[in-house]
Amino acid sequence: GDIPAMWLRDSAAQVRPYLYLAARDEELADIIEGLVKRQFACILIDPYANAFNEKPDGSCWEKDFEDQDPGVWERKYEIDSLCYPIQLAYFLWKLTGRTAHFDETFRKGVDAILKVFRTEQYHEEKSSYTFTRHSLYSETLSRGGKGALVNDGCGLIWSGFRPSDDACDLGYLIPSNMFASVVLSYLAEIAEKVLHEEELAKEAAAFSREIHDAIETHAVASLQGFGRVYAYETDGFGQCRFMDDANVPSLLAQTYLGYEGDPEVTANTRRFLLSEANPYYYEGSAASGIGSPHTPTSYIWHIALAVQGMTETDKEEKYRILKLMADTDAGKGMMHEGFDKNDPSHYTREWFSWANAMYCIIWVMSLPYKRRDF
Repeated sequence: GDIPAMWLRDSAAQVRPYLYLAARDEELADIIEGLVKRQFACILIDPYANAFNEKPDGSCWEKDFEDQDPGVWERKYEIDSLCYPIQLAYFLWKLTGRTAHFDETFRKGVDAILKVFRTEQYHEEKSSYTFTRHSLYSETLSRGGKGALVNDGCGLIWSGFRPSDDACDLGYLIPSNMFASVVLSYLAEIAEKVLHEEELAKEAAAFSREIHDAIETHAVASLQGFGRVYAYETDGFGQCRFMDDANVPSLLAQTYLGYEGDPEVTANTRRFLLSEANPYYYEGSAASGIGSPHTPTSYIWHIALAVQGMTETDKEEKYRILKLMADTDAGKGMMHEGFDKNDPSHYTREWFSWANAMYCIIWVMSLPYKRRDF
């Protein structure tokens, strides 16, 4: 992208449209396989980091830790950063049949991910991770970098930051926990059918169910006018944050991620998210959609529009959103990060690889292909 570093999340999202083509193109498959291997090598540098340097030259957004590894660009702990590489590795296997990327580095990376997830289920008691940065409030965690107090041992995994790289208000980020539950089920299948490790398969499957049960127990609450919905964040004690953010994983992306929750709660949540009751849903003369506290007020994100289209069941609505995305590119021929709901010529980022990839995915999913399982 426009920053000289590789985010685990963005790099996975950027190549996802090519997965279908990789089933028929060895060169594309080689590139994606190489990316998976690079991602897991990065995880072994520091599993709490979200972005890495091309070389261990000490480049960074800001040096937040005295002992920060020279290969780490930024050390914001985000659950989704550890989910995306597993998801990409799984999809590559399912669509191409390749297994070479399930090597020793992958296996060590999996152990590192599981250790972090288990530790962060008991963030108060067991975790030494803190993050402070003396700039915007969204760039630092409260309580001296520990973050808001959470209910240790409730089954959910704590996350310091959202996929926007903004700090969580409450420690349990529900869309990311949904994502973790899904990818742990992927890991169980990989362990059983490729690695032939029965114990790992059982552990991953049980962990996936544990998180799923915790979400359904602690992240569902009644919201006036909408009934029972999923919260965006919770502390496990009963406090909830009702909103959504454009970045994926999001609540709107629940079915896109593959998380199967209560159908009624899922439907209620979607109604809430696509209404002005969601503080980051904006209706304007040019477009209506979900934005983010990461960008200016009233800026709608192309990523969120793509997710809205991909999770729609009506084909005509999919086409409408696809056309809306193209019509709000300010004549640049590329997707942006966010754009003004009334004037798309006001935007952030002239081109945004993640958003461009999402446009490609919704375009592919709108076509009459038989295989859309990516």
